[in-house]
Amino acid sequence: MTATPEQSADQIPADSDPHIEYVDVLIVGAGISGLGAAYRIIQRNPQLTYTILERRERIGGTWDLFRYPGVRSDSSIFTLSFPFEPWTREEGVADGAHIREYLTDMAHKYGIDRHIRFHCYVREADWDSTTDTWTVVFEQDGVRKRCRSRFVFFGSGYYNYDEGYTPDLPGIDQFGGTVVHPQHWPEDLDHSGKNVVVIGSGATAVTLIPALAERANRVTMLQRSPTYLVSASKYSTFAAVVRKVLPRRAAHVVVRMYNALIEAVVWFVARKLPRLMKRLLRRTAINNLPAGYDVDTHFKPRYNPWDQRLCLIPDADLYCAVAEGRADVVTDHIDHFDATGIVLESGGHLDADIIVTATGLQLQALGGATISLDGAQINPRDRFVYKAHMLEDVPNLFWCIGYTNASWTLRADMTARATSKLLAHMDSHGYTHAYPHRGNEPMVEKPTWDLQAGYVKRSVHALPRSGTKRPWNVRQNYFADAIDYRFDRIEESMVFGRAVDRAPLAG
Repeated sequence: MTATPEQSADQIPADSDPHIEYVDVLIVGAGISGLGAAYRIIQRNPQLTYTILERRERIGGTWDLFRYPGVRSDSSIFTLSFPFEPWTREEGVADGAHIREYLTDMAHKYGIDRHIRFHCYVREADWDSTTDTWTVVFEQDGVRKRCRSRFVFFGSGYYNYDEGYTPDLPGIDQFGGTVVHPQHWPEDLDHSGKNVVVIGSGATAVTLIPALAERANRVTMLQRSPTYLVSASKYSTFAAVVRKVLPRRAAHVVVRMYNALIEAVVWFVARKLPRLMKRLLRRTAINNLPAGYDVDTHFKPRYNPWDQRLCLIPDADLYCAVAEGRADVVTDHIDHFDATGIVLESGGHLDADIIVTATGLQLQALGGATISLDGAQINPRDRFVYKAHMLEDVPNLFWCIGYTNASWTLRADMTARATSKLLAHMDSHGYTHAYPHRGNEPMVEKPTWDLQAGYVKRSVHALPRSGTKRPWNVRQNYFADAIDYRFDRIEESMVFGRAVDRAPLAG
């Protein structure tokens, strides 16, 4: 079946059941991953039809969900933005609202927004090997619906959108103030003049605290142990110079690759020369905090840099808030809550009007959807990942998960291009199904994510499995992956076939 890119799923002739819509490619999620996939797939395969199912009411994904004060990118926006759509604002570390605006403009510019259906929560996907199609079950405004597609692309992220992680907090019900998790920040919450305690020291906490400190009476970060913080300028001098001498698109390419290289170098130095990186990060803290501040208690982690992700603080804003007396850091454990705040194990007490539980995410694969093959449910966690975007022995299904040590979009765009390349290959050969096959060769397993962060260790088996050899090795190395993609053998460990004969035609 062929159709113009402007056709929507509603305009495609249905199959034998008139109540089931049909589309060539079904994309789950209208965030960075889903929008990028739509662009890349149709750019290379304009004959295909597609629909994006987005469970929320707006474009943006993560950048629509998180609305807490100060929400921003935790890496360079030049690498977080798409390579084909330049970031035109001046800042290199972008606010969440501006990122969502960028994604909305991009979707409108390329006509992608005309293919999005909102309030559509994907619940199930079942593969039918007699027709080589997926039947996807989703809920739209409480009504259960179905759609059939040849391909399904999950751009639904890696965490549970419904519920963040909150540990057992003894006596929390006794607290007389407001408790809020950053994942579900009330838009009407007024923290002006209030005493706020933020529990946690990860990326969300260090983003929240300087923003809250602008209006709160006092903001305290309560942490069990410190996190490594890296400071970088919110505005890039290099980007400003390059933009003056090169055309917009060329400048974007140069600045994007420069920032990707910087991120890679920081990660490499941290892993290979941890003692040097520790000294550099400690020196930054000392230079930005008051003389005599107890840096080793509050900003000297017990682990090596990049055992957990480095947290970005633009222009050392967290240190500045502490130095100016608008925020403080307490390193201790919670004993229990009472009506007015938190009692610490040390015997101290933190008075609070508002408590923010910035305690992390809950990992989740494929948006929590149930995946079945010919009616038999599979567990994605039991499958090895092929080239970081397909699941072992699962046909015509793709998923997107970013890097832990670099911007999400670097891998998301590579995943989208690899998907579009495979679809073009299948079309040119008349294949209707393709799936990676590992065979019976033993595979040594390693964690899909090699971080020691709490949200990863809590859910070590939440994501599909990674091997240690290509093409089953999920690496955290953008440049190595980019080289592999450049010389990719599309038929490596793949099985192709047609629904009419069910016999593998290549592999």
